[in-house]
Amino acid sequence: MLGATLHIASKDLRLSFHGMRGVLQSVLLGLLLIFLFSLSRNPGDVMPAVSASAVFWLSTVFAQVLVFNTLYGYEEQSGARIGLVLSPAPVQAVWLGKALAGGILLVACQCVFALATVVFLGQPIDGPLWLFGVAGVLVDVAVCALGSLLGALSAGNSTRESLMTVILFPLLIPALLAGIRLFEAGLAGVGVVDVSSWIGMATAFDAVFSAAALVLFPYVYTGEE
Repeated sequence: MLGATLHIASKDLRLSFHGMRGVLQSVLLGLLLIFLFSLSRNPGDVMPAVSASAVFWLSTVFAQVLVFNTLYGYEEQSGARIGLVLSPAPVQAVWLGKALAGGILLVACQCVFALATVVFLGQPIDGPLWLFGVAGVLVDVAVCALGSLLGALSAGNSTRESLMTVILFPLLIPALLAGIRLFEAGLAGVGVVDVSSWIGMATAFDAVFSAAALVLFPYVYTGEE
């Protein structure tokens, strides 16, 4: 399963970076959102850390929708989906490979979003840098686990692609709240937020979302009952 996972992830990354398909649109959409929110503050004012953190994660989620729609679109456009289903590798390898590729692409987008958040929203960084890494990893696991599952559900159908956004956002709210508060602590200082409780919450939702995706993915991707 590990070999198939890495093969799928590497194939998707090559296709994504070859023409920057999906990645460029995701970065531009996130930057546009951050820039538009920056217009809401007066020149020289500093946006509250919790607001800047919320803008960062909102940009991340919109980028995630584009990334996973693109990743699952590769097989739909080439008619290769049936080949993945019939391969001897477990079908969960598709979910894990897409989640891994999507996570790498999302982190690349987030590096740009983080810089834009500091520059456009005028954010000082008063907390420890390791907190951003912990928050990013924990929340991104939940984002990619659900994104890979729902990306399979919406693949090849424009109506269901819109439905993906409607379903995805409510499910991600707990993980996003944890990410927002942890990033707030990183921007404003650790004493502002009870960091340990939010880390525990994010870890719990990582486990729940990953387990649910592993169980449900074969039914979503292959249509088995």
